[in-house]
Amino acid sequence: MMAMKWFRIRLALLACALPAACGQQHPGSQAGNLTTTFDTVGGVVHVSNTGTPPEWRLAPVVSIGPKTLTDEGGPEEFGWVTAVALGPDGNVFVADTRNHEVRVFGLDGVHQRTFGREGEGPGEFRSLYSLAWVGDRLLTFDPHLGRLGGFTAQGEWLGQRRTVAGLSGSPADIRLYPVGANEVFRFAYGPERGSHWVGHDGGGDTGDTIPRLTVEPEELPGGGTPIICQWGGGIISFFEHPFGTRFVQHPGSGGIIYAAWGYDYRIAVTEPDGDTLRVIRRALPEEPIPDEEWAAGNVDFDEFRRETSDADCDRRGFTRPDRQSFIQQIFVAPDGNLWVEVIRSAGNRWEFFDTEGRLLGSVPAVPHKDRTVPVFRGEYLATIRQDELDLDHVDVWRLERVNE
Repeated sequence: MMAMKWFRIRLALLACALPAACGQQHPGSQAGNLTTTFDTVGGVVHVSNTGTPPEWRLAPVVSIGPKTLTDEGGPEEFGWVTAVALGPDGNVFVADTRNHEVRVFGLDGVHQRTFGREGEGPGEFRSLYSLAWVGDRLLTFDPHLGRLGGFTAQGEWLGQRRTVAGLSGSPADIRLYPVGANEVFRFAYGPERGSHWVGHDGGGDTGDTIPRLTVEPEELPGGGTPIICQWGGGIISFFEHPFGTRFVQHPGSGGIIYAAWGYDYRIAVTEPDGDTLRVIRRALPEEPIPDEEWAAGNVDFDEFRRETSDADCDRRGFTRPDRQSFIQQIFVAPDGNLWVEVIRSAGNRWEFFDTEGRLLGSVPAVPHKDRTVPVFRGEYLATIRQDELDLDHVDVWRLERVNE
């Protein structure tokens, strides 16, 4: 069943590669030399964005974290930040999973309060992976306990919802996905459904259950299959393709799915049954992989082969794609806008689209910690960053139009 779902999406993503193949196109919007056109083929809406979008910037609002090595023991010194939520009261809620607590700061960086502690009782945490605002309550996701906890803005315990316990993995995946002011999805797993998302609102489960789509790595254009090596009498090592195609996806409001192959700038919007509703396309110049970047990306595997003479690998090396991928990751903001991290040699950018697929603007992407995701609320965006000493910081930005 999952293979059929992906097959339908693949057809939609690969169709309409040339405008002439889609019949007449109708203008949808224009801003400067940016043009958005809409065309419907076989019940699927194809949205094409060409030209240069309006330029936006992320203006720094506050950076929360230790300023010097002497700032030890204060609330700005975090153990391990896995998630951030921007509250309706304008405060910043930080999940410090190592210290098993939520720390709250104002947009001026001043510490307001802390709640939570290690344990399994009400208001306690074993693994504080994620948090998000749903209506007027803060949900926390503790996958080891199998619990969604509810809190007020002041940190008062409101009760819990049970989930499957014992999940572990990257907090960038096993987390809460806020897609509306009162709508959030959580990662879930079950032997029958496999990996999926479950919808929640301020009152409980929404009833929306979305399967995570799957695709075999060898089906991805541009490469992507890891190299597998056996050595040392049974040890198995995996080496990811340094420029392999990424398959990215994100749930959306009402139970839809956004999915893309990173090798092409096409994003399919589908229903849970696999039927494609819309394909968002963006025309950008292709960029080659520079020789020095290709060499740097292969350093780990090359060193392994030199140092491990008895290694039996399924391939001698990676196949070099003829160009860079376009998409690093996608996100859906609570206002419904789709954000795409675009891979560019001059520095990655975030481009954002409205719910119909119109390109609204572009902004330089800011660095963020591995296995974390940006968080959106209104005109604000928050990211988690590690400094040169591997200390965690929370940065809050305001999205502003350039020359407005």
